[in-house]
Parts: sequence; C-alpha cells; structure tokens
Amino acid sequence: QVQLVESGGGLVQAGDSLRLSCEASGRTFSPYAMGWFRQAPGKERDAVARIVWSGGRTYYADSVKGRFSISKDNAKNTVYLQMNSLKPEDAAVYYCAAARYGQVYDYWGQGTQVTVSS
Repeated sequence: QVQLVESGGGLVQAGDSLRLSCEASGRTFSPYAMGWFRQAPGKERDAVARIVWSGGRTYYADSVKGRFSISKDNAKNTVYLQMNSLKPEDAAVYYCAAARYGQVYDYWGQGTQVTVSS
C-alpha cells in the first residue's frame, strides 16, 4: 500500500507563492504518473497538474498554466507543486494522487488547504 502525505498549504495573499509537497511512502514506489487536484467548497474536484514519473512530461490545467509548476524528486519519492501569482480562485483543498497505470489514480493524499485572500 502507498501512502501520500501533502504539506505546504496555508493562508496567503493574492499574488503570493506557495509550494506544496507530496511525499509517498509504503511499498516500492514507482508510479506511472502523479497529479495534483483541487476542490473548492461546493465544486467538483478538478485536475491541476500532472507529471509522468519516467521522463518528467508535465500537463497543466489551462487555469494554472504559466503560474503553477509541477516537479518531482525521484530519490525522495516526492512531487511538488510550485504555485505563483496566486489568485483568490485558487483557494481550495489540494490533493496529490498517484497513478499506477495510465489515467486512473489509485492512491490519494488527505489534502492540504490553500486559502488566498484578496
């Protein structure tokens, strides 16, 4: 079983930056991809960014392109989400997830709250 633990959330002002981290532990960790999702109150969970573990190809939601950056540290089994120029609409609970194969995410973290004041 794989456990994912997010950290780095908090309260910031619009225009500030935050870096979220997600550390994986458990059995030998070698996912196909990892992703970041977010869910605001009363809204559906949306995909934010994705990184393929082997090779590092990245994908971003249009709403965060140019502001957010996903990266990974294979040695630490950790994926990061650097969030710059934060907007109030970025406020949400952010979750990381790991996919063993393809587009289906098998493991999820507990989430970390990001609050952005205007």
